[in-house]
Amino acid sequence: MGYLEIILLGIIQGIAEFLPISSSGHLVVANALLQAMGHAPAEDMLEVNVVLHLGTLLAVLVHYRREIVRMFTRDKRVAVAVVLATIPAAIVGIGIKKGLSDYQADQILENVLLVGCLFPVTAMMLVFAMRRTPGDTDYTEISYSRALLIGLAQAFAILPGISRSGTTIAAGIACGLRRESAATFAFLMAIPAIAGAGFLEGLDILEEGATGTPIAVLVVGFVVSFVVGWGSLLLLIRFVRQGTLSIFAWYLVPLGIAVVTWQLLG
Repeated sequence: MGYLEIILLGIIQGIAEFLPISSSGHLVVANALLQAMGHAPAEDMLEVNVVLHLGTLLAVLVHYRREIVRMFTRDKRVAVAVVLATIPAAIVGIGIKKGLSDYQADQILENVLLVGCLFPVTAMMLVFAMRRTPGDTDYTEISYSRALLIGLAQAFAILPGISRSGTTIAAGIACGLRRESAATFAFLMAIPAIAGAGFLEGLDILEEGATGTPIAVLVVGFVVSFVVGWGSLLLLIRFVRQGTLSIFAWYLVPLGIAVVTWQLLG
């Protein structure tokens, strides 16, 4: 993979990891488009995925550094809630990665037609979240049972085309959290989720061996995903505060229709 491809994927990862449009779905579609335009299939996506995930993970760690420190000092109860919320996605993710054959996993995680069908599902969840009257509960007061419910929503977002940020924010609002608190808890949950995904992909690299992507190319991808990711995170928080997150539905619905049409009609 060259500089152009990894810059493109880094931008997509940085934007879609935090904006509620599904980073996994966009990476699947982008890779398919690159192949359709004559580029060779990416043989080093494991390495690239790990690096791009690390870039967006760093963006979360930097932005929420104060909340993270409080979580391990004054708000230790939040740390327990985050762990509970991570369990469903960990079970589903490990089940797909280790319990299914490579072919079966690809039919779920690399299925372009499935992505196109699920983009509008994310759009409907965003519309639901913004039309629902938010509660007045702060994320530091969230009950363990509600944290687990939000975790189930995060597990559903393992499907490509379902936005992790959009789904967990919508679930948080549905559980009575204030909008900004729902976003904060969603991104605190993102830390073990993104780190766990990178860890599983790292294990795959150890098993299958590295594919020799130049270090300089990986560094460029890391920097791009970090910078773009941090900007996207700031933008998302602004949309959440304003209650205008459903604006992304106007993008996801036509995109889903276009991807499904492309796959069915060629």
